[in-house]
Amino acid sequence: MKTVRVAGAIIVHGGRLLSCQRGYGAMKDGWEFPGGKVEPGESAADACRREIREELGCDLGEVRPYHTVEYDYPDFHLSMDCFVCTLAAHESPQLLEHEAARWLGRAELDSVDWLPADEGLIARIVAEWADVVGSD
Repeated sequence: MKTVRVAGAIIVHGGRLLSCQRGYGAMKDGWEFPGGKVEPGESAADACRREIREELGCDLGEVRPYHTVEYDYPDFHLSMDCFVCTLAAHESPQLLEHEAARWLGRAELDSVDWLPADEGLIARIVAEWADVVGSD
């Protein structure tokens, strides 16, 4: 089975996490943490920064490793390196590729239809909320 390696950004701001609704592809309309494929010769952290510039038109501040998700979709295996991130000073996300975006607090994380690979990650984030977000 083909492995697709991606980087995902868990962007934290004001005690909330940014979720984005996919605007294209087979998983269109599903909610995810923004990010994308790691290019050959690129580190996952660099891919995370690049993908956020491309998808949301903004730069990240802190990018710290959090967890790697391994998930088997029917057609491929996903290996997703996830990073807890902050926005760089004076940056604000713009929807360049996604249909919608929402800032979600801990109690709101189940209010969107997460993509299957993100579901287990959500449970982990809820359990480790203070470590991820820094507050409740």
